[in-house]
Amino acid sequence: MTSMPDHGDLRAELETLTTEAFRPELSEIDRLPTLEIARLMNGEDATVPTAVAAQLPLIATAIDAIAERMSRGGRLIYAGAGTAGRLGVLDASECPPTFNTDPSRVVGVIAGGPTAMVTSIEGAEDSRELAAADLDALAVTADDTVIGVSASGRTPYAVGAVEHARKQGALTVGLSCNERSALAAAADHGIEVVVGPELLTGSTRLKSGTAQKLVLNMLSTITMIRLGKTYGNLMVDVRASNEKLRARSRRIVALATGASDEEIEHALAATDGEVKNAILALLSGVDGPMAARLLEESEGHLRAALAKASG
Repeated sequence: MTSMPDHGDLRAELETLTTEAFRPELSEIDRLPTLEIARLMNGEDATVPTAVAAQLPLIATAIDAIAERMSRGGRLIYAGAGTAGRLGVLDASECPPTFNTDPSRVVGVIAGGPTAMVTSIEGAEDSRELAAADLDALAVTADDTVIGVSASGRTPYAVGAVEHARKQGALTVGLSCNERSALAAAADHGIEVVVGPELLTGSTRLKSGTAQKLVLNMLSTITMIRLGKTYGNLMVDVRASNEKLRARSRRIVALATGASDEEIEHALAATDGEVKNAILALLSGVDGPMAARLLEESEGHLRAALAKASG
């Protein structure tokens, strides 16, 4: 006869987590009018940016460390399970169209693999070994950064990913929503955004998920700013892969240069549609090949390339 697993220890652990706390004042929320429930949720969500703000110095320190590794050719790798894993995959998938990064430079791994993006893979989050195997498949090195994401801060997959990455010499970040988490303790940089108990007890796709999304936005976006992927607040490395992005590319060139439509079309044609190169050509008067060379010499930083061109 198969014995039933003893969940007593895990239940006791969950009861210590802020993200799992029960809020008796909301115990009859299902009896409230829909608008009132919506107001309650909106009020809860409004507290998340303040919780993120408390972690900004730690976030900024982590970003500078990530950017330094990526400038050496390293990758940014997110690792998580469930909602946290999906948010990492989402952030990674949005970097190529936004910043023209190679898809291999920012990567999201999720417990259970790609199927877990749309289907719950039972037991996958409980395996440190699975996390190690997923990172080994990527051949993680000391130039890489691995960010473990877990609302509870105890998910074995996320903690295992960070622990394994540190053994490979990689930079590690642990993003959780509970204080004194195992995930933060395991990482070089621990970021704990404490958003408090959820509207629905333990439903960390709510405030915790929102907090994680906000922090991941910062980690990737500001890292890319540091790497020269923007010019001011313009996405000058945007990849024009559809009609909307082609129109946006022309608008970005116009905003950066003030050039006419005819001049913009000519510059984009001369630079194989590369927005950053077209801006450099228009602002400095160099031709397409020279723009490409100056940007290569400046490691993709448009301001540095403009300085070289004018010098």
